[in-house]
Amino acid sequence: MYIIKVKGKAKIPDYIQLRDENFVLIAYFRADRPLKNLDRYGLENKEEALAAVIAGLDFGKLQKLEI
Repeated sequence: MYIIKVKGKAKIPDYIQLRDENFVLIAYFRADRPLKNLDRYGLENKEEALAAVIAGLDFGKLQKLEI
């Protein structure tokens, strides 16, 4: 799975994209909102680790999600 942080402009907020191994979009959510329904993506009980990864992400840099 891959993760990328997308910079918002003006009134559009920053977003996080989760992509699978084929780079197909599987999740898209606001960076400033609490993480919900992570069990859909196989990330249950990893909320704190994912929040730490999101906080350290640079905008526009695709990286492999390893948590």
